[in-house]
Amino acid sequence: MAARAFWKGWLKLSLVTCRVSMMPATTEREKVRFHTLNRATGNRIAARYVDEGTGKVVREEDEARGYPSGEDSHVLIEDEDLEAIALDTVRTIDIASFVPRDSVAWIYLDTPHYVMPDDEVGAEAFAVIRDAMAQTGTAALSRLVLYRREHGVMLEPRGKGLVLWTLRYADEVRAFEGAPQAKEKPDKAALALVRKVIDAQTQDWSPDLVRDPVQDGLLELIASKTRKRPRRKPKPAPEAPTGNVVNIMDALKRSLSAAEGRGKTGRR
Repeated sequence: MAARAFWKGWLKLSLVTCRVSMMPATTEREKVRFHTLNRATGNRIAARYVDEGTGKVVREEDEARGYPSGEDSHVLIEDEDLEAIALDTVRTIDIASFVPRDSVAWIYLDTPHYVMPDDEVGAEAFAVIRDAMAQTGTAALSRLVLYRREHGVMLEPRGKGLVLWTLRYADEVRAFEGAPQAKEKPDKAALALVRKVIDAQTQDWSPDLVRDPVQDGLLELIASKTRKRPRRKPKPAPEAPTGNVVNIMDALKRSLSAAEGRGKTGRR
């Protein structure tokens, strides 16, 4: 089933505006999910909110948001209160500035979304903005309310659409100065062997290279239980490496031999 847009609004650049829709670029919908059951009856367990003072179940219509204002007191926040301070960025991606795309470090990129025109009227304006960004190698910066909070966002051209990334804030990104360096430069012969190992193990990219083996195993387990098939025996845990590599050249030669022995299926 085709994914549906979860957000609709406007893309604005100065006086140019067009309607757009957006959907998450990734999904976990196909992941195996478990329900919590009563082992004795097999029935699902229902979660309910309980008043910690009276122990009674609270009806959904009686639930409210509260911000702690003291040890045992809260300030109630109603929907009308939140609507009164709603930001203009709820429904409009107003491009504030452009930056060279390669100047935005990968660590700041958080969650990707696909953005596309939402009607034929705005398709031309959308295409002009997208293609101009592609030709200049730039990305657009803006702010947008998603997932109940305002985010800094970056838009970059991708194919016939745009990808909108929510951005991590500066205080969320840790500095990394790099790992401790060896006292001497790497041995040229060792580098040559590593390059041969890399060449022997290089293949074309495919989404199958990042399939989730746990997900596949869970589906097989569920099928076996559903059809009363024998359960697959668990694989033995791989042995952990012990000690340090005494001779890196010998280890690299063995690695190269093993890589070449597996063949070069799917190599470029």
